[in-house]
Amino acid sequence: MKFENTIEFARAMDENDPLRKFRNEFLFPQHDGKDAIYFCGNSLGLQPKATREYILKQLDNWSEYGVEGHFKTETPWMYYQKTTKDSLAKLIGAKPLEVVAMNQLTVNLHLMMISFYRPTEERYKIIMEGSAFPSDQYAVESQVRYHGFQPNDAIVELYPRDGEYTLRSEDILEAIEKHKDSLALVMMGAVNYYTGQFFPLKEITAKAHAVGAFCGFDLAHAMGNIPMELHDWDVDFAMWCSYKYLNSSPGGISGIYIHEKHCTNPETPRFAGWWGYKEDTRFLMQKGYIPEPGAEGWQMSNVPVLTMAVHRAALDLFDEAGLSNLRQKSLTLTAYMEFIVQEANIRIGSEKFKIITPSDSTSRGAQLSIICKDGGKKVFDELTAKGIIGDWREPEVLRFAPVPLYNSFEDVYRFGQILS
Repeated sequence: MKFENTIEFARAMDENDPLRKFRNEFLFPQHDGKDAIYFCGNSLGLQPKATREYILKQLDNWSEYGVEGHFKTETPWMYYQKTTKDSLAKLIGAKPLEVVAMNQLTVNLHLMMISFYRPTEERYKIIMEGSAFPSDQYAVESQVRYHGFQPNDAIVELYPRDGEYTLRSEDILEAIEKHKDSLALVMMGAVNYYTGQFFPLKEITAKAHAVGAFCGFDLAHAMGNIPMELHDWDVDFAMWCSYKYLNSSPGGISGIYIHEKHCTNPETPRFAGWWGYKEDTRFLMQKGYIPEPGAEGWQMSNVPVLTMAVHRAALDLFDEAGLSNLRQKSLTLTAYMEFIVQEANIRIGSEKFKIITPSDSTSRGAQLSIICKDGGKKVFDELTAKGIIGDWREPEVLRFAPVPLYNSFEDVYRFGQILS
């Protein structure tokens, strides 16, 4: 498509956008009496207007039924997690059996490593991307120490080549091969939070399995952003948060995926809790843990219904829009932002703004990470003062996420004008 840096072009694109109605389903922060230009959905998604109604419904149920709300409401709290399984499975290409919403992201990462990081004297290493999101770094480091190993020896961090900003696929696969005799686990972010690079999950998983290692991914920046086929790709496990692209409240509920071959095996190691016990005999309160088949067998505590109601409100929008449709818009919208940033450089007369996110659309989602070569933090602060809500990440990156559910082409055009 031939883009144009004009308001007429942007508005024509919005007029022909089959998903344009979804913008009206969200509440935007205000700036000078108008909607701010919100490009921070990769950090915290906007609130759906329906969220309040979904929460109030459960508060009404609580007031009307009390404890009987676990069984008597139209969506009994006892089974509320089941209302999200089909929606979550569609977002990542999984079977409903393989997913469940529960806990928080880092808690779930630790639980997954209990199941899939089983080091021995010979196989104890973990491969992850260098400078991964801190919570992943800290979780992996503490797991390694817990098993009696030293992080500097057991954790293999992968960094881009000198002068480059993103990892090459061949370098990831080569590292797996290099450490094949001592590798226990590959655990990477599906999308790197800093650069916005989407890694080749299928190829990484296949290579990890070929050398006898497990493979899992943190989907925090991929969930609701990029279509995946985790079951068919044979990924062992994954976990995610719901407050970024899934718009499910600050600190909202997390979720896990465990491949069918593991989650239907009661011998797969795990930490147990009451809510993961076999559902039809759970209330007999008997000794001896018998897990519910599927990912639900990893649940530990009962469902936080109010948080799950928020999640359900957001997932209903995804069900209606369809992730494949959102991805098609995302590809065009992100490409338009890339074009607009380059137009700003042309207007300035130099590459003031360097995009470090891959230009290949298959290797990125709805995010561009930009290095401002001079005074980046000052530029970011000035953009914020003018109603552009993005994200600053130390030491030098401005992150902007044109989210297809609620961002428009006019948002991107106006951003470019202010950036210039």
